Amino acid sequence: MKKIERMQTGLRLEKRMVKVLKGTAEYLDISMSELVECMALHAFDGKLVFGEETRGKIEALREVYGLELTSADAHGLEEEFQ
Repeated sequence: MKKIERMQTGLRLEKRMVKVLKGTAEYLDISMSELVECMALHAFDGKLVFGEETRGKIEALREVYGLELTSADAHGLEEEFQ
């Protein structure tokens, strides 16, 4: 196992996306931090992060929480302040 040093961040993420991420982390029995690290490392290597079964669970969570955003929306999001 490789030793690492983690640091606290102040990420702001879309509300429904956080719910889907939390549900996915819970399903995989890992922390949100581990999930985000895993997703980033796979993306850096150009690899898929999740298998077919997990993607099915994610799709179900997206429906439950109304997350309609896709990768096509990634560079065109504007925060709405209330």
